[in-house]
Amino acid sequence: MLWTLGGRVLEPGAPQPGWITPARNERMAAHKIECNACPVLCQISEGKVGACDRYINQGGALLRVDPLLLLRQRLDAGDAADEVPELVAFLAADAAPLPLLAGEPEVFVTAVGASTTYPDYKPAPFIVSSQVDGVDMVTVVTEGIFSYCSLKVKIDTDRWLGPEQAEVRCQGELVGHVTTAEYGSQMLSLGGVHHITGGSKKEGRVTVEMMQALGNKQAVTLAITGGAQVLIQAGQAPVVNGVPEARMRVGCGSAAVGIFAQQFCDQADEVVVVDDHITGVLTEHQAGRCLGMRPSGLKIRGRKSTPGRYFQVAKPGTGWGGTDIDDPLTIIEGWDPALGWPGQRLLMVSTTGEHAAWYVLDQSLQPQPAVMPAAVQTIVERIGENCEPSLTTVLFVGGAGGSLRAGVTENPVQLTRAIKQSLVKVTCGGAPAYVWPGGGITLMVDVMQMPDNSFGTVPTPAIVAPIEFSLRLSDYQALGGHMAYVRPLAQVLATGGWHSDGAPSARRFIAPPAGNPWPLQP
Repeated sequence: MLWTLGGRVLEPGAPQPGWITPARNERMAAHKIECNACPVLCQISEGKVGACDRYINQGGALLRVDPLLLLRQRLDAGDAADEVPELVAFLAADAAPLPLLAGEPEVFVTAVGASTTYPDYKPAPFIVSSQVDGVDMVTVVTEGIFSYCSLKVKIDTDRWLGPEQAEVRCQGELVGHVTTAEYGSQMLSLGGVHHITGGSKKEGRVTVEMMQALGNKQAVTLAITGGAQVLIQAGQAPVVNGVPEARMRVGCGSAAVGIFAQQFCDQADEVVVVDDHITGVLTEHQAGRCLGMRPSGLKIRGRKSTPGRYFQVAKPGTGWGGTDIDDPLTIIEGWDPALGWPGQRLLMVSTTGEHAAWYVLDQSLQPQPAVMPAAVQTIVERIGENCEPSLTTVLFVGGAGGSLRAGVTENPVQLTRAIKQSLVKVTCGGAPAYVWPGGGITLMVDVMQMPDNSFGTVPTPAIVAPIEFSLRLSDYQALGGHMAYVRPLAQVLATGGWHSDGAPSARRFIAPPAGNPWPLQP
């Protein structure tokens, strides 16, 4: 019996590991099994699962609860899309082995449900060989236990969520911070090793639970110190202080002025696009000047940057253009009487077009609300039309070291070098992953491109995430890979990984998420 999962090797002739069954804990009841899939070392009774809900004691052997997830390519482009099943039902343990499809291999073994390489010196549970376009390939498949990991969250909104570096809390626990805003989006950094392992037990537990939920495309409510409460979910519009966001701004105030200047110039005498970052004033702006517009004489609050571009017209907030104002006239100081004139037409609009107001100057050069002309309303609607839907994007960032690399090769640095030399393709649940430059294997992946429920946790605490390394068989051999544990794809489909007891594992097939390249494509 292999102590790793309590199963036998695939066949009598398969190489036996050089490890022995660890000594039994004398204080453990006879009917229990000690699970070594993570450092917690749960003692699991018959029919029960461990603390991570991932392993069960079934008949005196530890089995993986979740099915192994496999990707199957869609049919040829000429075939009807509705003929391709999105999901194939689970296979019973005694189901007949599935044959490969005709032609090139159309099945990719993901690490979702594959089990881990912990303890570190254990080869990956699935080391799968296949042939792609006549090239012998190997894919090393494992679920990684990540302590060094975080989420980078992009929230498409102009609303002010909180000051940079502000604390982000979940269930009252500190789980991250606000980081630098990007164009039209607020950014959060969540998780990370200091929150996972460096704080209290509750902080670590809440952090990994929050990360698991967001990674699995579920909704989470966060509170930002000194700022807003936000409800976020990958692929969905954020909800800020109870209000769903609809639009991502078309650009800053200056950009909006330039984009729509030609449309504005014949319909209004002055246009102010209110923005927390750069508020644009049309007649001062280079676009208005190039179109020969008459200076309006408007004087606006804030710090002038260049002609027609103003910083700090108001404080950040959830009002017009990401400012704290509800009345746009509060940012106007008045008009130069030498330049302004009665009857002047003024449009004030936000960067998303959600807020807009039309004014006409009276004899005292005071702006009076008026009915917005249909032609101007059309331009305001055009601004909104050019705003993309507001979404929440969740990127998982993890440092792949320890058992991950040892599960691939006896000389881990060779794997790192091979990845940096573009000899190895890294995927997470079959989804393309970006590997950061520099030392180590720091990867980043969009959770929306990954299969549902790809993430788990262990109570160390840590995140469990799928990772696959695909490369040529010859390159795998050259970097010192575990060649004795390589199994052909057909054999894996029939009997499971090298630690299988010979019965087909529970598994399910899905088609790759829309837009994802096939994991084994060059």
